[in-house]
Amino acid sequence: MPRLRLPRRLDHGEEASLVEHLDELRQRLFIVIAAVSVAAVVGFVIHTSLIHWLDILRPKVHGKPPPPLITLGPLENFTTVLWISIYFGVMIALPVVLWQVWAYFIPAVQKSRAKMLKWLSALAAVLAVCGVAFAYFVVLPHALAFLTNFDSSQLKNTLQAKPYLSFCIHVLAAMLVVFELPVFMVGLTRLGILTTDKLRKNRRMGYFACGVVGMAVAPSVDPVTTTLQALPLFFLYEGSILLCALLDRRERRLNTSPALET
Repeated sequence: MPRLRLPRRLDHGEEASLVEHLDELRQRLFIVIAAVSVAAVVGFVIHTSLIHWLDILRPKVHGKPPPPLITLGPLENFTTVLWISIYFGVMIALPVVLWQVWAYFIPAVQKSRAKMLKWLSALAAVLAVCGVAFAYFVVLPHALAFLTNFDSSQLKNTLQAKPYLSFCIHVLAAMLVVFELPVFMVGLTRLGILTTDKLRKNRRMGYFACGVVGMAVAPSVDPVTTTLQALPLFFLYEGSILLCALLDRRERRLNTSPALET
């Protein structure tokens, strides 16, 4: 019986044939799919808790607990549980996905930047957790309170399970993407597409872009959800400038240290 062989990470500058690169890519894709599948199965097993964690975010109606979520079709119960388990699997397996992407592309990067990319992968995972937490504890409670109580004197809001859970999942995923802004900004500056000075000088344009992104990733057009998702972008933008400046300073110090020694 063949043993499961993990892909070997190539060293910097090590030459490999196209077949070897494709074989490594195939193995890493298999690891990603396996990680997502295992996490999705775990999500399916604990789907009762997952739905409960999202359901308790609904605000009370006239001081009473909200009515149970409803479904309108014979397949909706199963399909709703299935795709929410898949979303859970993707989110939980994100660190594995980032690690496999890093391991595949690291041979093409200089050794001096390999460690930085490793820390960026870890930072991306931490930011993803922060984004999901911010969406769960801040964005969703306020957005749901506004949306479900809007014009409640004339409109009775009986929530269907799939649209409600879909809205919650999309908000969580959107905030996960929003909180990855520092990683994208650092990547663009390291590749030379942007510079720290340009980011500082074009703050107004950057803020405008943050507002556009906040509106684009919002799963609805209500002002509460859009504002709460766009607001962290401004702080993350400033944090990205600070991080890029620190990395620029570190790179200049590394480049000048050999000259100082001689």
